[in-house]
Amino acid sequence: MKVDLFDFHLPEELIAQTPLENRTDSRLMVLNKETGEINHAIFKNIKQYLRKGDCLVLNDTRVLPARLYGAKKDTGAKIEVLLLKQIDGDQWETLIKPAKRIRVGMEIEFGEGLLTAVCTEEAEHGGRVLEFKYNGIFYEILDALGEMPLPPYIKEQLDDKDRYQTVFAKERGSAAAPTAGLHFTEELLEEIREMGVSTAFITLHVGLGTFRPVSVENVLEHDMHAEFYIVSEGTARLLNETRETGGRIITVGTTSTRTLETVASSNGGQFRADSGWTSIFIYPGYEFQAVDGMITNFHLPKSTLIMLVSALAGRENVLHAYETAVRERYRFFSFGDAMLII
Repeated sequence: MKVDLFDFHLPEELIAQTPLENRTDSRLMVLNKETGEINHAIFKNIKQYLRKGDCLVLNDTRVLPARLYGAKKDTGAKIEVLLLKQIDGDQWETLIKPAKRIRVGMEIEFGEGLLTAVCTEEAEHGGRVLEFKYNGIFYEILDALGEMPLPPYIKEQLDDKDRYQTVFAKERGSAAAPTAGLHFTEELLEEIREMGVSTAFITLHVGLGTFRPVSVENVLEHDMHAEFYIVSEGTARLLNETRETGGRIITVGTTSTRTLETVASSNGGQFRADSGWTSIFIYPGYEFQAVDGMITNFHLPKSTLIMLVSALAGRENVLHAYETAVRERYRFFSFGDAMLII
């Protein structure tokens, strides 16, 4: 299966650079995964497409303000650090720019010494392991000094850090937001629950690999990145009950989808409490065991994300929907509009 099968033309001006003032004012394209029929709506009206007994599954990961700007302690040379993954205690796997300036033993200062780091290990492609030193609580210092690691296609500065967090973000650890969840407010979620639709939460910490382009010609040759997930006992029980009573399981975002399919595919289609690393790669031909529908944003051409969406709704249906979205001037990517596939 060729990667080029998932290509489409996207005018650059349709890439949303800033979030809308009101989260629920984004547009909503509703795609029937069986027929390919398309309807247009506003996200705040998503309730009319849900029904009593359904379950919405949301990813409660919280994005770290993981981009830090500092300087080498000895020379004052400017250094940019992106936190990728906590290894142990105060040691973090990071990306450094420019990497050639930082070698083992060198120190970096941030915030006039409020935070310092020593390089303890070098890796390829700008990777460095840093050990941080500070007084106080690390995450509070990070909140004060760090910037949100916005995707590379967003060129504008984000004035309010909270707009790159979902309103239900809880578990720290993501390098990127689960962006389909950005459309919800607490008020909308409460209105949905009052309809008899339940909400369940999983955690999947999104890695920067989600933005990595597919560099091979054949989909089957792509090496999928791994991300850490958690499914609680309560969530597993609620999902099993939803399935038993005939409700639909509708995931909010590709991250929730990948998490549920990871758990269900290793448990005979049932749900159980679980945690670990998933590198599941979903593309057309995959048989879904967990998910009936999905809320998602509009994704990059030739990305693993549009392949996942195509697996659920059919490649031709999805590409037609994307052509329609371009023609109708929908906003694309992280701060863009939404699609509901049911």
